[in-house]
Amino acid sequence: MPGPGQQRRANRTTGIAVTAIVFGMVGVSFAAIPLYRLFCAATGFGGTPKIGGASAPGGNGQTIRVRFNADTNPGLPWVFAPDELEITVPLGEDHLASYHAHNRANRPVTGTAVYNVTPEKAAKYFHKTACFCFNEQTLEANQDMSFPLSFWVDPEITRDPNTADVRVVTLSYTFYKALDDAAKAGALAKAGPHVGSRPATN
Repeated sequence: MPGPGQQRRANRTTGIAVTAIVFGMVGVSFAAIPLYRLFCAATGFGGTPKIGGASAPGGNGQTIRVRFNADTNPGLPWVFAPDELEITVPLGEDHLASYHAHNRANRPVTGTAVYNVTPEKAAKYFHKTACFCFNEQTLEANQDMSFPLSFWVDPEITRDPNTADVRVVTLSYTFYKALDDAAKAGALAKAGPHVGSRPATN
């Protein structure tokens, strides 16, 4: 039977091991979201537009309609909307679009946007080359701010039998006070792979 000293050492070793496991699990949980975003952004998985990567290849004479949607979580006192509801763009060419927001509060408020593309099957052909998603954006009291983005749609969307019927693509953003709020509201769990982010150069 172990003596008191051996028992204390065993308890200490167990405590250190448990602490290390807890910290390791916390670290993995924090790393999981960024890694998942990068995976989604790189692959176009589940409605996440591809980010960065190849330059626009140039047009093929065909066009597609792109709609812009905006939502604001009730916890964020902002008015948020696209500057244009819809545009028709040549496939394979770079395009600029923008959203705008107004902080209705009499204090600074920080928000974070999540986004997705529908129909999901078209997401891998929708390339965002610059955007404002997943970065904290702070608006001062009653401040207005413009949020530009650039994108192009791959002409391959018309050659893929699964997407040859797509004539309209919708890019949607929802602003929350923080990603934690999005998670608490069930948006991240519901969206699952429908979220993504630019690499750290965003």
